[in-house]
Amino acid sequence: MKKIILSVVSFVVFFALLGSFTYEATKAEVKVNTDKETKTVRTHASTVGELFSSLDIDVKPQDKLSHSTEEQIESGMKINYQSAKSVTVTIDDKEHLYYTVQDTVEDFIKAKNVNIDSRDQVSYSKKDSIEEGMNIEVRKAFEVTLNDGGKEKKVWTTAETVDQFLQEEDIKLDKLDKLKQDKTASLSKEQSQVKITRVEKVTDVIEESVDYGVVKRNDNSIPKGEEKVVQNGKKGKVVKHYEVTLENGEEVNRELVKKEKASDSKDKIVAVGTKEIQQNVSRSNNTSTNASAQKTLYMEATAYTAYCTGCSGVTTTGINLRANPNQKVVAVDPNVIPLGSRVWVEGYGYAVAGDTGSAIKGNRIDVFLSSKSQAYSFGRKRVQVKVLD
Repeated sequence: MKKIILSVVSFVVFFALLGSFTYEATKAEVKVNTDKETKTVRTHASTVGELFSSLDIDVKPQDKLSHSTEEQIESGMKINYQSAKSVTVTIDDKEHLYYTVQDTVEDFIKAKNVNIDSRDQVSYSKKDSIEEGMNIEVRKAFEVTLNDGGKEKKVWTTAETVDQFLQEEDIKLDKLDKLKQDKTASLSKEQSQVKITRVEKVTDVIEESVDYGVVKRNDNSIPKGEEKVVQNGKKGKVVKHYEVTLENGEEVNRELVKKEKASDSKDKIVAVGTKEIQQNVSRSNNTSTNASAQKTLYMEATAYTAYCTGCSGVTTTGINLRANPNQKVVAVDPNVIPLGSRVWVEGYGYAVAGDTGSAIKGNRIDVFLSSKSQAYSFGRKRVQVKVLD
C-alpha cells in the first residue's frame, strides 16, 4: 500500500515539475531599457502595455516608448522607455508647465516651441541637461528709449533696473551728469525710458573795453562859448573770466569768477573857454547888435550839422564839430570873410569863421547847429553879419 501511495505522489510531483518547466519555457524573453536600468524580462504578457503594467511602470502619453502599448510581445524584443520630466517655464512671472523627454534645454525649447528670443534672458544655458522639476525662468527683452546727452536711440534689454541697464550698455556718468530717474528705478515694457543730461563746466575768457571819461576844465585863454580838446580819450580793457555751465552742449548758466584789468582808460580833457570878449554895443531902435566891427554885411543864412550828407564833422580849419557840439562855427566864403575871423550873426550870436562850403559863395553864410531839428528850424533867412576881427 505504501508503495502505491509513494508512486502516486511521485507521479504528481513529476507532472507538476513538468508543467512548471513547460510554463517557464513558454515565457517570452524581452529586453527592457528604462531611465534607471536595462534588464532582461521573461514574461507571459501578451502586449507591451501588459508587460509594463506587470513591471509597475505607468506609461503616460507624454512618455517616450519605442513600441505601441498595443503591440504584441515577441521573444527577443528590445523595448526602450523614457519617462517624461516635468519642466516649469516662468516667462515674466507667468508659469507654464511642460512634460518633455528632451535631453537639453535647447532641444526642449525647440520641441515645445517655447516663445524665447535670442535677446531674452534665460536662467539656464542651451546645453544644460533637463532635470525633473526644473524651473526655467525667462525675462523677455523689451525696447528702452535711451536719451544720452540729447541723442536718442532704441536699445533692447532685459535689465530690471536703470543701474543694471547702464552697466549692460557700459554707460558711464560723470560727477555733474544728471539722471532723470533714480538708479534703483525699475525698468519694464511699461517703464522704458532712460534720460541722461550731460553737464560740464568750462571757462570763457572775454576781453571788454572800458569807456573813457570826459573832463572839462575852464580856460580863460579861449573865448567864452568855445571848447577845445586838449587830450583825446582812450578806452581801457578788462579781461573777465566766466564759469559757464553747459547741459548737452548748450549754455544754461554763466557766472563771473574773476576780473582783471588789461589796460587803463585815459580821460578826454576838454578846455572850456571863459575869456570874455569886450564889445562896444550901442542901443538903437531895434535889437541888432552894434558892436565895433571891421565891416557889417547883410547875408543869406542857412544852417548845417556835423552829420550832414558828405560831412566829415571836421571843419576846413580843423575844428572837430562832432567832438564839440556846442562850438559856434560858421561856414563862409573866404573871399568875403577871412577864415578865423570872429563874427556876430543876427539870431545866432558870436562865432568863428572856421569852415567853407561848395555852395557858400559871396554873401552867403552857413551856421553850425548841433542837431538836425535845430537846423531845420533855423531855415533860410537874411541876417546881419558883423566881422569883428
